Amino acid sequence: MTSLGIFLRGALMGAADIVPGVSGGTMAFITGIYDRLLAAIRHFDLALLRLLLAGKFKAAWQHVDGAFLLALVAGIAISMLSLARGISWLLENHPVPLWAFFFGLILASTLVLIRQVPAWTFLRSLWLVIGTGVALTIALSPIVGFAGGLTGVFLAGFIAICAMILPGISGSFILVLLGMYATILAAITQFDLTVLVVFAAGAGSGLMVFSRILHWLLQRAHASTMALLTGFLLGSLAVVWPWKQVLDWVVDRHGELKAVQQIPVSPAQYLTFTGNEPQVALCTVLMVTGFALVWFIESRYGSVGSEG
Repeated sequence: MTSLGIFLRGALMGAADIVPGVSGGTMAFITGIYDRLLAAIRHFDLALLRLLLAGKFKAAWQHVDGAFLLALVAGIAISMLSLARGISWLLENHPVPLWAFFFGLILASTLVLIRQVPAWTFLRSLWLVIGTGVALTIALSPIVGFAGGLTGVFLAGFIAICAMILPGISGSFILVLLGMYATILAAITQFDLTVLVVFAAGAGSGLMVFSRILHWLLQRAHASTMALLTGFLLGSLAVVWPWKQVLDWVVDRHGELKAVQQIPVSPAQYLTFTGNEPQVALCTVLMVTGFALVWFIESRYGSVGSEG
């Protein structure tokens, strides 16, 4: 796998992670680098520390698959920095068509993950239902809201990174539920180093812990874990459904109304509740486009979930 190929996969992950409801972990999975990514993260361990203390920097670099991580992180960072303003503007000015595109992405990603479960037994089907239920509960819940300050930023990073690495769970959406999405997006667009460094520290800490838990689950109960992850992804479709009715609002610190709880509705109901044009034709085209894009990526990069 070339450095350019890894960089482009990182760019896809970064684009996905900045969007509430879309998972960078899903992009890593369908582009064939998921196992390699988990392995690289798990190698940030005591063996690495011993190599560094011994001055064996080349061996340490190879131990963590440094060339792979450097290309991947560069792709993620450049993608997030370049797309943050555009995504923020689209979410503000054209949310319905944008969510329609995301819906197509997630629907196709769900089907990709379903194919990774070799045989659907009762237990695996049960895990699928549980995952779907958990995701729906999260999706339809009101925003929790985190305490402000750098402590809240650190904890948000710790929790959100666990979601970002999972196929089917959106770290950005977790930030939305925690009431921290706007804060982190603003930090990215304004390049607020203090907030970004603290968030990165929280994310790094969470990544070290959660990658090991996920590796353990995938090693001992791969099919059931994949069924659970597929359920997460299936339930998250409620998050990215384009037409929603707002059930509850709050006034944010800028004095503006902010939706804190929404439920999916039909285009006709959306028109009734909001008075806005549902743009059904455009949304349908964008759903199909998003769906086709995921299938193109999956077919272009070969075997899903392996190094490819």
